[in-house]
Amino acid sequence: MRSRSFIIAYALVVAAILLFADQRSASRPRGHYSQVVDLTDTAQVKRGLEATSGTRIISPAALIPGTWSTAQIPAERLIAPLVVMDLDESSAQISVDDVAQWETQHGNVPQGAIVAVRRSGSAHRNFSNEFPVSNDAARFLMDARYTTAFVLDTPVRLDSDRTLSRQIALHGNYVVQESARLAALPATGSLIIVAPEKNGIAAESPVRVLAMVNRAALGS
Repeated sequence: MRSRSFIIAYALVVAAILLFADQRSASRPRGHYSQVVDLTDTAQVKRGLEATSGTRIISPAALIPGTWSTAQIPAERLIAPLVVMDLDESSAQISVDDVAQWETQHGNVPQGAIVAVRRSGSAHRNFSNEFPVSNDAARFLMDARYTTAFVLDTPVRLDSDRTLSRQIALHGNYVVQESARLAALPATGSLIIVAPEKNGIAAESPVRVLAMVNRAALGS
């Protein structure tokens, strides 16, 4: 519990430092983060004998034993640009064509970004536990854009597509499920901070997730 409190406090300190640095840097208006959105779902979910936050991180080790556990994920993969893609009721998954259309509108997904998938209201009500990004689209994002993670606002069963789950793990990507307040974020211009519990052997764990939103992106 103390380790969890430490990593949460650390994430908040990092956010404060970055916000302070942006306020002192008048020459970098595009990097001015004006709002911090907590993407952690605070609802308590019963898991075994323990009640925990609904927002959890699924590490590569949960998909392929011997790969990174939650505590082994390099720190530089836990802080990254965030892009948000929308999934509506007409589609079960984000496709390669959807990614291409998103990039036509917003520019290429930044190298090393974390991709959040945001479901519309009706799509959210009718969701399945299927991973909301197609195999081809996920491979494109990981191979061509070097993404480091996927953030979802619903739970997911990665064992339903073993080929995809293995590729996610082999690329060193992780998945954050049941995040909250994605609707408050613009498609681009945010920085995400993912702070899992510091448990050396855990393949999955509760996680605190913060998004720092660029002021310019809010007005776009």
